[in-house]
Amino acid sequence: MPGNKYNSNPGHAPSRVERLLRESWLRKRACHTNETADISRVAELDHELRYREGENSGISYVEQFLEGAVAARALTEGCERQDGRPFRQRLLVVANRLPVSAVRRGEDSWSLEMSGGGLVTALLGVKGFEARWIGWAGVNVPDEIGQRALTDALAQKKCIPVFLDEEIVHQYYNGYCNNILWPLFHYLGLPQEDRLATTRSFQSQFTAYKKANQMFADVVSKHYEDGDVVWCHDYHLMFLPKCLKEYNTDMKVGWFLHTPFPSSEIHRTLPSRSELLRSVLAADLVGFHTYDYARHFVSACTRILGLEGTPEGVEDQGRLTRVAAFPIGIDADRFIRALDNQPVKEHIKELKERFAGRKVMLGVDRLDMIKGIPQKILAFEKFLEENSDWHDKVVLLQIAVPTRTDVPEYQKLTSQVHEIVGRINGRFGTLTAVPIHHLDRSLDFHKLCALYAVTDVALVTSVRDGMNLVSYEFVACQDAKKGVLILSEFAGAAQSLGAGAILVNPWNITEVAASIAQALNMPAEEREKRHQHNYMHVTTHTAQEWAEMFVSELNDTVVEAQLRTKQVPPFLPVQDAIDRYLKSNNRLLILGFNATLTEPVDTPGRRGDQIKEMDLKLHPELKEPLTALCSDLRTTVVVLSGSDRSVLDDNFAEYNMWLAAENGMFLRLTKGDWMTTMPEHLNMEWVDSVKHVFEYFTERTPRSHFELRETSLVWNYKYADVEFGRLQARDMLQHLWTGPISNASVDVVQGSRSVEVRAVGVTKGAAIDRILGEIVHSKSMTTPIDYVLCVGHFLGKDEDVYTFFEPELPSDALGIARTKATDGLKSPGEKRSSLKLQASKSGSKASAVKTQRPLPNPEKRNNNHASGSGRRSSPDKISWNVLDLKKENYFSCTVGRTRTNARYLVGSSDDVVSFLKELASKSFSGPP
Repeated sequence: MPGNKYNSNPGHAPSRVERLLRESWLRKRACHTNETADISRVAELDHELRYREGENSGISYVEQFLEGAVAARALTEGCERQDGRPFRQRLLVVANRLPVSAVRRGEDSWSLEMSGGGLVTALLGVKGFEARWIGWAGVNVPDEIGQRALTDALAQKKCIPVFLDEEIVHQYYNGYCNNILWPLFHYLGLPQEDRLATTRSFQSQFTAYKKANQMFADVVSKHYEDGDVVWCHDYHLMFLPKCLKEYNTDMKVGWFLHTPFPSSEIHRTLPSRSELLRSVLAADLVGFHTYDYARHFVSACTRILGLEGTPEGVEDQGRLTRVAAFPIGIDADRFIRALDNQPVKEHIKELKERFAGRKVMLGVDRLDMIKGIPQKILAFEKFLEENSDWHDKVVLLQIAVPTRTDVPEYQKLTSQVHEIVGRINGRFGTLTAVPIHHLDRSLDFHKLCALYAVTDVALVTSVRDGMNLVSYEFVACQDAKKGVLILSEFAGAAQSLGAGAILVNPWNITEVAASIAQALNMPAEEREKRHQHNYMHVTTHTAQEWAEMFVSELNDTVVEAQLRTKQVPPFLPVQDAIDRYLKSNNRLLILGFNATLTEPVDTPGRRGDQIKEMDLKLHPELKEPLTALCSDLRTTVVVLSGSDRSVLDDNFAEYNMWLAAENGMFLRLTKGDWMTTMPEHLNMEWVDSVKHVFEYFTERTPRSHFELRETSLVWNYKYADVEFGRLQARDMLQHLWTGPISNASVDVVQGSRSVEVRAVGVTKGAAIDRILGEIVHSKSMTTPIDYVLCVGHFLGKDEDVYTFFEPELPSDALGIARTKATDGLKSPGEKRSSLKLQASKSGSKASAVKTQRPLPNPEKRNNNHASGSGRRSSPDKISWNVLDLKKENYFSCTVGRTRTNARYLVGSSDDVVSFLKELASKSFSGPP
């Protein structure tokens, strides 16, 4: 929009933050526009402008949609569809409980009453969306007549029921949710009373939990329409995102947790820890109240699942689940307006008269272990002990709403609180007044607002709390009195209201008592400043703003994921690859080894076995397929690996194939001797100093190890502590660059959890040129290669092997790339083989090869590097087209890496094994 500060450069594709800033700006501008038509016009003009800019700059249609249509969607509440209905995106809110209380009045009649709550309030105020609630109605309805009647009644309230039977509710809700997840997420730990019984019942509860989540998913999928946004809420539905994505991978799914998410050290004690994490990661956007909770979740995914944590979220094989903090708020206007109601004014007057001459302190909590009510009362007792002049000048009003009264632990807590209150009142009270008024019941909205309004000091001492909106409600009602908020640092609200509140550790009774004294004696000027800071936050960061922000980011996250997905290669077309293999005359199969032909060491439930990974072994199911493929005279099999020669010898000596060790620097046919493809005067003087550095960091990084090869050194920290390993790797790289390799001709290759130092130009792509020349000479090939399959889990630097054979790349570009790769390994005066590439008229890739290869020479040794290999003398020159490769006959395929130069993708080494087994079986049964 002309003059808009968020109007980006037309030639610049906007980032996620730029798009969200733009939408936020449009939303705020719309809030100041009273006419719906004006709002629609703002969005319309913006969409039109961005579309024109997109045309001029070549920005994709998706980017145009993000810049214009997404912003317009949030504002076009007044726009109409062709059928005359207003166009609003549907929002399916899925929570354990519906926001209604249902009472059965007859066989087919129900009475419904809408219940309050922060989530209900938040979503009722969201504009631009048509909300539907899906959840359990809180009652058991076993008969079909009752279910139909309740469904019809709830439809009037825009609610859709999920019917759970009593056994499911007992196992899923009372059992797994309230007995396992809720205590764990609040740092109370798993049940301790009878470990064996807990272990036995745990599995049945978790089974019920998954079943209940699937029942929710079935209802959602029944009512889902294309374009809907599905927003799942809380720990009751952690399994739901996975169920929904299995139903429809294109569904927009967000998940938000309303409780704390514990440290990974706490979460890892949960037996189903991995399954729950992976289920949540199926969502497109995962939200938490605070950054701490989001950080704990990402840490759990990296430490327990071994996934990659990024500033954006959690990445798994190229798929990014965005993780972010969205602090919830309240409907502040509702509380502010309530203070002008006559009933509230009357209650305020009564309370002022009742507590005249005394400062009022207030606590409003559920009677729960996490709320810190005993700590609060004990701190108040200590304050009274230390400040005798306040005995008859202050009163603590504690509202403790009963919850889970049938649970022994809660009954014990109730008795404990009553005992402490009785002791303090008996100790400091008089015949006419007591210091603590304790109520075991809730208050209606008007009385609660009045109580907030007359309070001088609010005391929130939660020992662990997701957010705690009582603090927000207190601030919203305090614009007249400017009361002081004492807030536990363990409540999520501390991150939002910490500047204006007095933060305390509720376990430190002395500190809380001192804070009470500070609050009661605080000068009016300081109270004013503290209150204004918090009041501004509460009135601007509302529940409606929270909901709109989450849905807005979810929409943006989904479209951004689609952009990212377009860069991910498709899965290998197995049948096409096999059919073209059978029809070809001369095939070349280039196979990686580690994570390609080996058994998987990482399983979905846990991280891999370090010992197995260090001792690489061929997958046991590959023996017969490899034997069959290697015995085919029209097929040449090459295993191209970064491993050293002894590893390949141990695994492949019995097969008739070519082995290329250390990224192709050593080569042999299994029937022959090893030869080197390295330049004779390759400088390896850097090895000893780098080895010393690697040894140093291995000693100081538990569970890390390094591997010394003849042309490289590799330090692996996959099994070390994730964060510590990254820090050590960073320190190592800084030291290497400024010291041992500052002037050396080496390349540093960083893997996801490894650091490799190798000689300059040592890559699989650079070596394949020379390997191919040697194979052609050794086999005396007379038929050009017309089929190439290249499969591997290669590092980014080694992915030049994929582009080496790529028929669709320009011949000039390939020639330049290969010349550079080869020249980098040449020594002065040394003649090396190289493939001269030409594009044939048929569009296939033709290559002329002139080979000059060194022969084994046991007497000759290279003093600059450790090598048991000699060099071959020059054979007679041959010149002919080695490659006649059409693009449909070339299959480059990466294993498990979505950011790749390869054409295709396979998920794991198990998929490679399945493919090679099928390829081998079809090759002997003949072409179709």
